[in-house]
Amino acid sequence: MREEYAIELKNITKRFGKVTANDKVCMSVKRGEILSVLGENGSGKTTLMNMISGIYYPDEGQILVNGKEVAIRSPKDSFALGIGMIHQHFKLVDVLTAAENIILGLSGSELLDMKAVSARIRELTEKYGFDLDPEQKIYSMSVSQKQTVEIVKLLYRGVDILILDEPTAVLTPQETEKLFSVLRNMREAGHSIIIITHKLHEVLALSDRVSVLRKGQYIGTVNTSEATEESLTEMMVGKKVSLNIERPEPVDPKERLVVKNVTCVDKEGVTTLDHASFTAYSGEILGIAGIAGSGQKELLEAIAGLQPMTEGSILYYPPEGGEKQLSGMAASAINKLGVKLSFVPEDRLGMGLVGSMGMTDNMMLRGYKKGHIFFTDRKTPKSLAERIIQELEVVTPGVSTPVRKLSGGNVQKVLVGREIASNPKVLMVAYPVRGLDINSSYTIYHLLNEQKKQGAAVICVGEDLDVLLELCDRILVLCGGRVSGIVDGRKATKEEVGLLMTKTGGGQNE
Repeated sequence: MREEYAIELKNITKRFGKVTANDKVCMSVKRGEILSVLGENGSGKTTLMNMISGIYYPDEGQILVNGKEVAIRSPKDSFALGIGMIHQHFKLVDVLTAAENIILGLSGSELLDMKAVSARIRELTEKYGFDLDPEQKIYSMSVSQKQTVEIVKLLYRGVDILILDEPTAVLTPQETEKLFSVLRNMREAGHSIIIITHKLHEVLALSDRVSVLRKGQYIGTVNTSEATEESLTEMMVGKKVSLNIERPEPVDPKERLVVKNVTCVDKEGVTTLDHASFTAYSGEILGIAGIAGSGQKELLEAIAGLQPMTEGSILYYPPEGGEKQLSGMAASAINKLGVKLSFVPEDRLGMGLVGSMGMTDNMMLRGYKKGHIFFTDRKTPKSLAERIIQELEVVTPGVSTPVRKLSGGNVQKVLVGREIASNPKVLMVAYPVRGLDINSSYTIYHLLNEQKKQGAAVICVGEDLDVLLELCDRILVLCGGRVSGIVDGRKATKEEVGLLMTKTGGGQNE
């Protein structure tokens, strides 16, 4: 039955020094199917896909494409075999049009005929159901439009096996459904599609089969119609995991933070946050939703004293009573009041942690105050580091190992764990589970709920609306730097929040 397979992997092994990233992996992708690849952080998903796309070369094993054994030593080899990969970070030139990006790098004089190029692009978009203007500049496009350009770029070049890495990470529910519709059309046309994702509900909604990796080894492939979120999680983790996010009712909520008309302007004079107003209460989790770049980062950093404001006020009401005006205060003074910011950007080591230091020293950084001899007490930060390793299952040789040597997911656990361990009055987390596997994610959700039970006002910026709707008491939605609505997390629907994410202006409903 080999002829029905687009790709077959046989005993693929890849080592990096003493670490075996993939260990005798056997996996196959059928023609005209959507295959999801699941696994925890460090399970070897990305390494495996990088070998199919030519970024790495396997140490052992065989790769067969359309029944023939091949050697893929570079992305060029992969592309010649009709394989293309779309990464989370798009490789587009902002000042060029969609059509110019699509043909960039191709040879041949016929490419100078841009009318013919645009006509071919329109032919492709109509065939698969894309919505794309070939003449539109990249810098004026939304994230989903840029993703469309990347997909059409591959189709234009004759690719029939597509690999997509976390394709819905920054899309609204409506954009996600549109993408799924297009991918289904591509499947019907005979394309093979491999998707790496952490979102189990999307796996079940879209894919035909699911392949699972665990600690570099191939666990198995199941038909999606026969799988559930619980069964897939058990395959990934190796044990049963409860997938219920607890959401206790807020107990005696009190105003803790009142944000009024906060406005921020960047160095180019662009308004990144426009008269944002809301109230955060003790004992609740307030979610913040929005398309990437809608002002989430600026809002949290303004509260934490890391972002200058041009207008507005931020009032903090401590549990012991009184009122503190945070606007204009230094970040260190705000932190001392118990208002903590655990911001987890893509560059995790660029903010919050020092890569050359071990976990113990990074725990000490949070407690350091100018003028104190902070290095006399190493016992407390060491025990905190050990507790975080145990509770969050951080994979590290020891507390003195430099954090830059840890995987991205483990670095994130260290950063979030340290902030949560400080028992703040206001805890702000941005993308606390980005890049984390499902087991680690649920551990973080549990820790956020523990802070909520202890009376903290928790503000959580997230990108997975299903999680926000299950975890949060209220959800504030940002669109283009403005608050387009505040909804009840228990009653709101994903579609309602998705519409607010694309709505300019709008009222605020508390």
